[in-house]
Amino acid sequence: AICPDFFVGQEAWKPSNDWASFDDWLKTRNAGKIDKEVDVIVKYLSEQCGAKKIGVIGFCWGGAAVQHLMLKNPHLKTGVSLYGVIRFFEGRSNLLHPTFFIFAEKDDYIPLEQVTLLEQKLKQNCKVDYEVKIYPGQTHGFVHRKREDINPQDKPYIEEGRKDMINWLNKYL
Repeated sequence: AICPDFFVGQEAWKPSNDWASFDDWLKTRNAGKIDKEVDVIVKYLSEQCGAKKIGVIGFCWGGAAVQHLMLKNPHLKTGVSLYGVIRFFEGRSNLLHPTFFIFAEKDDYIPLEQVTLLEQKLKQNCKVDYEVKIYPGQTHGFVHRKREDINPQDKPYIEEGRKDMINWLNKYL
């Protein structure tokens, strides 16, 4: 597993940050401009590690990056986008690789209308396997919540999201 620094040393977004400044933060971190870095990573995994199939996982900004890569990069095999910011790629839905999209029903940052629109566009244009799953009662970031932040009523959905992600990767890698 490789966790690249796509922000090139710039600070990542923290949930404690003021969400009113999120759009300004995004202006300096474009999820659609990571191709050079990904090419280097794919080359390294293929040539140095002998990887035959490569998948990607991303959360929030990283989920948007996964969507970008599934639309563009021919060398990857699959991706899992967890609550990826849909509006970055609203007009594009012709995925190259099987992609699993995880969303939260009560996400304040990704309205369900955007998720419904994504599903409609995928249904119309996508020729590869995909799944869009909305987890009831959950909020943004639920799958990667820390143990100490997990509420008992959310635990089954968190475990289900993690299991679904692993099952998707096992299916295509």
